[in-house]
Amino acid sequence: MINDDRMDEVGEGLNEPNERGGKSRGKRLVNKLQLGPDFKFDYKDPQTLKYFLTERGKIVPRRVSGLNAKQQRDLATAIKRARNIALVPFTRSKP
Repeated sequence: MINDDRMDEVGEGLNEPNERGGKSRGKRLVNKLQLGPDFKFDYKDPQTLKYFLTERGKIVPRRVSGLNAKQQRDLATAIKRARNIALVPFTRSKP
């Protein structure tokens, strides 16, 4: 079991073993956005698309984003279209 004092720091406890012995999952992104099942990703909305990109500009995988397969495909298509018309950068600058 995870101690409460270890959960005070950000990111701690996300990869600690759970009760069954496996690793627990971190929080998913979709819970914060409250996307409905009929939500459509629009390539003209870079603020929403940037939420699903990593710091390096990569598309976040399904296991992290919490999207279903169709939503993930639509997201990838929208991000690629936004990249082609320069609304979203292909890569981010190195820190």
